[in-house]
Amino acid sequence: MPKLFLKYSAAVIVLAANCLLAQSPGHVQTFPLRDTTGLVAPKVNTEAATYLGRKSVRVSMEGEDHEGLVLLPGTDFGDGVIEADIALKATVPPGVRFPGFVGIAFRVRPDASHYELFYLRPGNADSADQAMRNHAVQYSAAPDFGWYRLRREWPSIYESHADLAMETWIKVRIEVAGRTAKLYLNGSSKPSLVVDGLKGEDLHGAVGLWGYTNEEAYFSNVRITPAVPQALKNGSEVAGSWEMRYASDNGGMAASMELQRDGAKVTGTWTGPLGEARPITGTWRDGYVDLSFTGDWPKESRQGAPGPVTAFLSGWIDGDSGKGRMRVQGRSDGTWTAKRKG
Repeated sequence: MPKLFLKYSAAVIVLAANCLLAQSPGHVQTFPLRDTTGLVAPKVNTEAATYLGRKSVRVSMEGEDHEGLVLLPGTDFGDGVIEADIALKATVPPGVRFPGFVGIAFRVRPDASHYELFYLRPGNADSADQAMRNHAVQYSAAPDFGWYRLRREWPSIYESHADLAMETWIKVRIEVAGRTAKLYLNGSSKPSLVVDGLKGEDLHGAVGLWGYTNEEAYFSNVRITPAVPQALKNGSEVAGSWEMRYASDNGGMAASMELQRDGAKVTGTWTGPLGEARPITGTWRDGYVDLSFTGDWPKESRQGAPGPVTAFLSGWIDGDSGKGRMRVQGRSDGTWTAKRKG
């Protein structure tokens, strides 16, 4: 057999093996958290503790009204499942209301400046006020999409109610697939919170234990099971012609967009039931867009009074497709999808 053919065959075998390795998920990582060995916590107090009969790591911090993050060593999580047991004990004086903050961060940058986060507020779960009950489980993304911005811009989308309690162990399961994440609690087969369109810029990073001041947060039995990551990359271009569909709680509509981009600035027009060639303005950030335009609510709608309206869109562009959330202020809320023309 010719040497050239043998070299070619060997190269093909090596290439095929490398492709298989690239498509295979990494190994499962477990962190019993019986002690603090290896934990990266430059601004947080960590110590081994036994809480409610279980060995764990206690996380606390000095000061007032700020969060803290402890990174698990050797983690680089993209898609897959994170499981953990979490408990929370408030340390505020008796009679002071404190619903608590405790959670798991993922896709964390090494300097902890950017991360995605699911967190629990057990003290809100049994509140007499329904609005507070709905703030029992929450999602945020540091540094740009904190709870305040998400709640103001997209009410009720990034938080929900769950049956929780202080000073008890809570099982947490986070499933991440591309730009979607789901939070499951205490072994339920149904998610307590679904985030379709994660806000963070990074598609992988470390896993961290997240807590707050005026409390003791306990963590144990963290298990990280990676999955083959979805074929996504950031930076997709928004400029171009788009056919889009808006599906909302007030019916659906088809529309089109013509968009241009100059750095982070996006301009263009929207044409559909809310008006013809309505000027769009907004921003682009590594493939993520925030857009808005003014229009007129159609007279033929069975819900909502006709008149001027403002529409807001946010979401990700991935190649020649896009998806995210859209709301027409005071009229409707839902999701949008789009395909690039031609």
